[in-house]
Amino acid sequence: MNQTPFEPFEYDLTLDETRRRAAVLAAMGPSWDPLTTLRAEEEAYALLYSGLDADQQATYDMLVAAGVLPHREQGA
Repeated sequence: MNQTPFEPFEYDLTLDETRRRAAVLAAMGPSWDPLTTLRAEEEAYALLYSGLDADQQATYDMLVAAGVLPHREQGA
């Protein structure tokens, strides 16, 4: 059986990543406000984990302690 050795192959993804990021920003348009978006995400996160019952809170606390979820101050 005749095997052909593999030739090293390299491909620089820098240009492709730059094009991808530019396309994402272009798709968001000029009205996109990153600070408003971040605030809305924080509000959604706070709402998601508000009003937990005792079992849900215990699970949440366990996930925070394990590093699965980030620690956040109550009400933040």
